[in-house]
Amino acid sequence: MFRLIAASVFFTVCLACIQAYADAPGSSAGNAADHAPIGVMGDHMHEKGEFMLSYRFMHMDMQGNRIGTDGIDADAIVTTVPNRFFGRPKQPPTLRIVPVEMTMDMHMFGAMYAPAEWLTLMVMGMYMEKEMEHATYMGGMGTNVRGSFRVKTDGIGDTRVSGLVRLHEDGLHRLHLNAGVSLPTGSTSKTHEILTPMGARSTVRVPYAMQLGSGTYDLLPGITYNGHSGRLYWGGQYMGTFRLGDDHGYSLGEKHSLSAWLNYQWQPFISTALRLQFDTLGRIDGMDPMIAGPVQTADPDNYGSDELSLNLGVNLMGQTGALAGHRLAIEASLPLYRNLNGPQLETDWTVTAGWQYAF
Repeated sequence: MFRLIAASVFFTVCLACIQAYADAPGSSAGNAADHAPIGVMGDHMHEKGEFMLSYRFMHMDMQGNRIGTDGIDADAIVTTVPNRFFGRPKQPPTLRIVPVEMTMDMHMFGAMYAPAEWLTLMVMGMYMEKEMEHATYMGGMGTNVRGSFRVKTDGIGDTRVSGLVRLHEDGLHRLHLNAGVSLPTGSTSKTHEILTPMGARSTVRVPYAMQLGSGTYDLLPGITYNGHSGRLYWGGQYMGTFRLGDDHGYSLGEKHSLSAWLNYQWQPFISTALRLQFDTLGRIDGMDPMIAGPVQTADPDNYGSDELSLNLGVNLMGQTGALAGHRLAIEASLPLYRNLNGPQLETDWTVTAGWQYAF
C-alpha cells in the first residue's frame, strides 16, 4: 500500500510539472493517448531512425490461496491436500508447508530503434526480486504450526528481443505483428534455507515460482491493433509464449494473453485508460528432480490458471521544453476472475509505473 501512496504523490507532482509546460511555446511532442497503457508491451512502432529508452517498475502482491475459483485456508490445505512426494524419506502424506503471501518487484529496462518505417526493433532486460512467506506445520498430521520462514530470491531475469513489423497504417488505424524471443538469462537453480516440519533448517533448491527465469528459449508471437476517433483511442493485443525444449527436466506452461483498452485524451498531455486483460497459463510440463517437498509450489500440477483483470491507467506526455518526448505512466490492476490449478497463491493487485523517452 505504501508503494501505491508514494506512486500517487509522485505522479501528482509530475502532472503539475507537465501541465506547467503544456502552455509554453514550442512544438508539440505528440499526445498521451497515442500510447497504450503502460502495462502493454510492444504497443507502438517508431518512425525511421527514431530511438526510445524506457524503464518500467511492476509490483505484484499475493495473499491467500485458491483452488479453482474457491479460496482455501492454510489449515484446510495441510489436512486435505495430498503430498505428491509421499513415500519418499521424510515426506508426510499431506502438505505441511503453506505459502501465505508473496510479493514480486520487476525492474524492466528497454530500448527501441526503427531502422526502417516498417520495422521497429526492441530489447528488454529485467531485474527481479521475489519474497514468499511460509507457514510450517508440525510433521505428521494436525494443524499445529511449528513456525514460519521467508524465502527471497533476486537477480537478472530473462531477456526479450523482438521486432515489430508494420502491416497497415492509414491515419486512423494501425496494425503490426509482434515477433520475439525470450532468452534464458534468468537463473533456475536458486536455493534458500527453509524450516522443515520436523523443525530442522535445510537449504534446498526453491520451487518454480521463486526461480527467476524459464530456463528455455521462448517464442513470443503476437499482433497489435490501435485506432482512434477524436479524443477516443482504443486498441487490442494478443501475445503468446511458447516454450522451446526444457531445463532441469521441465518446461513452464505456455501462456496466451488477450488485452483490449479504451484511452481518452483529456488534453494532449494527459489521458486515462480502461483495460481488460485475460491470461491463460498452462501447467508445468515435467519436473525438476531437485525440487521436492510437502509444499504446494513443489508440485508442477499446482501451476497454471485462467485470470481476467481490470486495469486503470494514466498517461502523461511532456509537450514542450525540457519534458518534450518524455512520457510517464501508471496502471493499477485488480482481479475480476481467477481460476487456479491449485492450491495456489492468488494475486490481489498489481501496479506498473514507467518512463519512456523518444528521440
